[in-house]
Amino acid sequence: MSESKPPITVNLTWQGDLIFAGTAATLTLPIDGNAVAGPSPMQLVAFGLAGCMAIDVASIVTRGRHPLAGLSARLDAHRVNAQPARFVKMDLHYVVAGNVPHEAVERAIQLSRDKYCSVWHSLREDIEFSVTFDVVPDAR
Repeated sequence: MSESKPPITVNLTWQGDLIFAGTAATLTLPIDGNAVAGPSPMQLVAFGLAGCMAIDVASIVTRGRHPLAGLSARLDAHRVNAQPARFVKMDLHYVVAGNVPHEAVERAIQLSRDKYCSVWHSLREDIEFSVTFDVVPDAR
């Protein structure tokens, strides 16, 4: 059996109301159940998924030596209107800038989803998840 990665340790310190100071290593992030002083826990999960896959896509596309000029992502994460208000559907859309072949983006997305994105693989398997993208010319 291969050795596992070291654990990710986060610490939370209550600041009052529904606000916590979250720390991980040298990073500090406010977390707010009301999403005012900082992102809510569910927003953080959504950021984590969108960020994980965007990092994978950028890495795979650039390692393929494609001229990536920009990458943006929008994740719409739908929740049930009951407790627990968990995610049941997620739609992720990328806008890829540069002369990147559609096939390269499709392959990067598929590799991220099927193999590399540890956030996606840590979520429930019954979440409906769609990913789309557009490639636009480099605006520079």
